[in-house]
Amino acid sequence: MHKQWSCPVFTQASAFIRFYVRLKSTKARPTAPLGSRILTNPDDIFKHNMWDHVQWTKKDQEAARQKAEENSSIRLPLKEQGKFSTDACQYWDQFYEAHQDKFFKDRRWLFLEFPELLPSSAEEKRTNACRSHQVAAEPASSSSRTNGRRQKQIPFYFQEAAAEPNETIRQISSFPGQHASFRILEVGCGVGNSVFPIVNTIKNTHSFLYCCDFSPRAIQLVKDHLDYDDSMCHAFVHDICEEAGSFPFPPQSLDVILAVFVLSSIHPQRVQRVVNQLSTYLKHGGVFLFRDYGRYDLSQLRFKKGRCLSDNFYTRGDGTCVYFFTKEEVHDLFSNAGLEEIQNLEDKRLQVNRGKKVAMRRVWMQSKYRKPPLPSPS
Repeated sequence: MHKQWSCPVFTQASAFIRFYVRLKSTKARPTAPLGSRILTNPDDIFKHNMWDHVQWTKKDQEAARQKAEENSSIRLPLKEQGKFSTDACQYWDQFYEAHQDKFFKDRRWLFLEFPELLPSSAEEKRTNACRSHQVAAEPASSSSRTNGRRQKQIPFYFQEAAAEPNETIRQISSFPGQHASFRILEVGCGVGNSVFPIVNTIKNTHSFLYCCDFSPRAIQLVKDHLDYDDSMCHAFVHDICEEAGSFPFPPQSLDVILAVFVLSSIHPQRVQRVVNQLSTYLKHGGVFLFRDYGRYDLSQLRFKKGRCLSDNFYTRGDGTCVYFFTKEEVHDLFSNAGLEEIQNLEDKRLQVNRGKKVAMRRVWMQSKYRKPPLPSPS
């Protein structure tokens, strides 16, 4: 019996310690999913597939800038660029038709980099207090029984009940996940490479995950997945660039918004409006988690001439688009939406092909921004 339980207990304890350390050091440079591997001896470069915390010299930076300047010197004519916005859904739909769910790997590193995806004990306490308040406020008739059956109670949504004791509790129409104590939205979920690692981790935690994509084919693949469970996940088709589009939950109802390699696919002139709109759905104190391509990443430098649409914004051969961010742009993007910086960094790594003896520089942006909590009542 001891052998049967020792391994799971040890595994759970180790996981908890990792999450706790990550949570306490949110402002620091995050541990890489593959572990902290620092290249101190150049002779060791081909011993691992990835090296972390890579520092660029001025020469490296200048060489990358010149390469990006060269491949963007010839741009697509403006009259040809419109289709990449108007037909974006079609291009991504064709992408998922061709690749199904075989192109991207599941993001099992999510909780290492973003422990905020786990509901906190404070959130659970807040919810229990809300539920107790709801029971106390129910009229006696609502809990009476008719013909041996309990009458169905009217659903309530409590908006920041603990943080805002003077807030009037609002009754609204029902929505998926309304009874959850912790709500996450992933935008641009694709075929679920983040969805299912999250779903399989938040089981039995009173959490609920929303996930959307503007590709109907991608959402259907999510719903067809064996791990899809509509009691704790709601997948829906939605174009986050559409101003008139509505979400299946009310404003200020989300604890976390997750955007992983999705904002880069939107035209840079439209991204600010998208972040502004998404931020209205965060609770006060809720966090926006962001990971995407950074300026001068290998994939930017590999573009051929004639694929550039505008500064640092390109279209791939399949019609999908990608933008490469800087740290300053990311900060402005979220700050202009009224969010506070928790973390904003460039994740620079050295990716190695040990077989071909080739080293490649990767750059990703990783950021966390919070909607300011409401001030405490005086």
